[in-house]
Amino acid sequence: MHLFYTPDIASEIYTLSEEESKHAIRVLRLAGGDVIQLNDGKGNLYTATVAEDHPKRCTVHITDIQKEYGKRNFRLHIAMAPTKNIERTEWFLEKAVEIGLDEFSPVQCEHSERVVVKTERLHKIVISAMKQSLKAYEPVLHEAQGLTAFINSSNTFAGQRFIAHCDRKTSEPGLLKNQYKRLNNALVLIGPEGDFSAEEINLAIQNGFVPISLGKSRLRTETAALVACHTINLINE
Repeated sequence: MHLFYTPDIASEIYTLSEEESKHAIRVLRLAGGDVIQLNDGKGNLYTATVAEDHPKRCTVHITDIQKEYGKRNFRLHIAMAPTKNIERTEWFLEKAVEIGLDEFSPVQCEHSERVVVKTERLHKIVISAMKQSLKAYEPVLHEAQGLTAFINSSNTFAGQRFIAHCDRKTSEPGLLKNQYKRLNNALVLIGPEGDFSAEEINLAIQNGFVPISLGKSRLRTETAALVACHTINLINE
């Protein structure tokens, strides 16, 4: 069944945006009486029928609401240094949302290769992945900020906090799968290709982050972030 993103839905009769109307009528060729689903990104999944199949203002009638659809009893927040090739960050975000991601924060580190991150583009990828994977909750997408500021602001995070790094001289991390406790909220820091600096690792540890390893292989930034995302979700299956 086709799923449409409708964050401002508020009544039983709803008109899709011009973009979604065009997609529904001209691309998908939906017609009056066809059944579709709507998602407001707040946990509500609606079933509706097409009432007016206009390509610029498709009107639908809500017939059923499933509240807290797919709600999970834990939250996962990934904070990652954006990759030099932004397409790799976009790839990670798409796949992570499909697997299960609640928050994403781009962080600028000492060895970061990318400074500018356009969250508008990332937001479109998040919405597309949410629709593709039939999720009802829209992941929170934060603006980029420096690592120090992010670490300081994370002290109020209610859950386990981890930093994945490869610097064995600074600390000897344990595997994430052994450190994480099922059904706990998790925040995982993933560094740039050049890894976190020793100072950054120490700062994170001093602020309560537990150093972790994601296995024996040396992983690209976006791969490491996806492994962390999959590990947390798999443990909570």
